[in-house]
Parts: sequence; structure tokens; C-alpha cells
Amino acid sequence: MKRYGNIIGWGKYIPDRVVTNADLEKTIDTSDEWIVTRTGIRERHIVEEGQSPSQISIAAARDALDMAGVHAKDLDLIIVATSSPDYLTPPVSSQVQDGLGAKNVGAFTLVNGCTGFVYGLAVAQQFISSGACENILVIGAELTSRFIDWNDRETCVLFGDGAGAVVMQATDVPSGVLSFVLGSDGSGSHDLILPGGGAVNPPSHENLDAGLHRVKMNGQAVFKFATRVLGRALREALKKAGVEAEDIDLFIPHQANLRIIESAARFAKLPPEKVFVNIHKYGNTSAASIPIALCEAFEEGRAKIGDTLAFVAFGAGLTWASAVVKIVENQNSVQKSWWQNLIARWFSSDRRKKTPVTQ
Repeated sequence: MKRYGNIIGWGKYIPDRVVTNADLEKTIDTSDEWIVTRTGIRERHIVEEGQSPSQISIAAARDALDMAGVHAKDLDLIIVATSSPDYLTPPVSSQVQDGLGAKNVGAFTLVNGCTGFVYGLAVAQQFISSGACENILVIGAELTSRFIDWNDRETCVLFGDGAGAVVMQATDVPSGVLSFVLGSDGSGSHDLILPGGGAVNPPSHENLDAGLHRVKMNGQAVFKFATRVLGRALREALKKAGVEAEDIDLFIPHQANLRIIESAARFAKLPPEKVFVNIHKYGNTSAASIPIALCEAFEEGRAKIGDTLAFVAFGAGLTWASAVVKIVENQNSVQKSWWQNLIARWFSSDRRKKTPVTQ
């Protein structure tokens, strides 16, 4: 019997602090019109001092677990996709595992930039389809703001912080990741890079003075790469799943640039009403982008149980990833509406633990 990994719960964490384009106008040579015209971004959310990737991952994960009706101790695996972990070592996935109370549950960190969450879904599907796991938590989380030069208008206008998570559970009902496409072109690796902090440029006063601990990006090269591969990757995923564009209920792309999103949708012949966009509110939250958008799509009624969704992302590497995902009713528990989960979390006795705290 074939096994599928149905997505039965989802959750997100968005920092309270908002940085608008008007705020950036005060500190760098830019304008709201310039940013919106080129990216579609109007504001982004930034964490407070003391908050960490593990904390916001735990907050999003708890919401997803609550919705799924799955206890952390019943997980078989935790995958955290992030390129901005708490530390280079230990892996942030172990901190998340411990913080959730998922005692002795296997966990690993997937470092793949903005494509990390879709890569994580593909990996989780393999663990479930092989029979190795029943319940898997997949998290996408980023605190990119800690690695941005806030005087560099090429990068600081683009990124925001946040986390999103889903719970995948084994079922014999066709669902979950029906197909995926993963790709990489390392010849463009230096077009989006954080040069310092690794073995090539380890921490030093010289590297710090040179600003190597900040993200560097060749925006024009990355834009050309994304517009070239995204639509193609989406079409390939549709073909592998045996579906047509009209079979997709909602296209949820990585929220990096509105023009890139529109280009990919046109290439795949998806009409605007089938494309979910929230980049204007959050900017590029990297690996957190698609799971945050997935949560909001359900909250806004744009997505519903039974829908077939399409994901596509591009990012550092340079990498790309796409997937066709079908979400069916949770067979093991009653699927709650988002407001029922909100009420349940509000009255939960351990609610205080679900909000990241500053240290």
C-alpha cells in the first residue's frame, strides 16, 4: 500500500515589529515608490533583540502541532529549514526539539536558503513513503535581519523575519507532496552569499571590518536566474504530478519579488486569482516564506481542505524547488478552523511558552 504524507496542521510566527518603506527612507537613499515598483514590498517584520530562530520556530511549530492534534512526543522527525540558525553548531533543530519537549525525537537542520522549506517537504515525503516515519514536523524559519547591512539598499529593503511550520502525517489517501522538482546551479553561488563566518573566511577582526558577516547579493543576476527557472520548475512539477494548470486551486510561490511571481504564473498559465501574494506585508522571509503564505491562504479562505496547491521557490546556491501538494481532511482527528485553534491556544495552560521570550 502506498503511503502519503498529508499536511494536517500548520502554524506561523510573525514578529510584532514592523519596518515600513517610509522608515527606510529616513536612513538610506531609497523611496517607497522605488521599492514597491521593483519588488512589491511595502513593509517587513523584524524580531526584537533577544529573540532567536529557535524561539520563533518553536512558536510556529506549537501552532501547527495544536491544529494537527499531534503531541511533540509523538513526532518521529523534525526538519528545520533555515540559513540563519542560532549558532553554527549545535544545530538549531536540536534546540527546537528540546524546546518542544519532543524527547529523543530525531532532528536535523536543512540549510538551503529560500528553497529550504520545499526541500524539507520533499525529504519528509520520502521518510513517510518509505515507512520510516509516521509524523514529521517541517519548519521554515529565518532571522535574516541579523545578517543584513542596513545601509545597503540592495539588500536591506528585501528581507524580513518569521517562521512557519507544518505537520505531515502518513496516510493511504493520495495527498501531501504528489510531485517535486529540486535543482541547483552552483556556478551562481557567489551571486547570493554570506561570505564570512564559515571555514573559508572564519571570524576575525579583518573579516568583520570588511563586512563579510553581511549578506551580499548580485540582484540583477539573481533576478535573471529566478525568472528563467521558476516557471520551468513549476511546469515540471505539474507534469510529474499528472495535473494541468487548471487543476491547481492555488499557487503559493516564494515571496521574493512580485515581478518574478507574476512571470512564473504567466509561464505556467495560472490566472492572477489563483496566485497568492503577501510579499507587500512581509518581504522575503526566505525559508519561512511559503509556510507563512500557506497559513495566511487558509486564514483568508483562499485555500481549503481538499485543494491542490503548487509551491515554487528559488534561493541561494543558486537553487530552485517546486512541488504539487494536495491537502485532504485529517483522518485521525477533526480538523479545526483557524479561529477554533486560536481560542484553544488562548485558554491553553501553557500559552506563555508559545510566545518567544527575549533573553
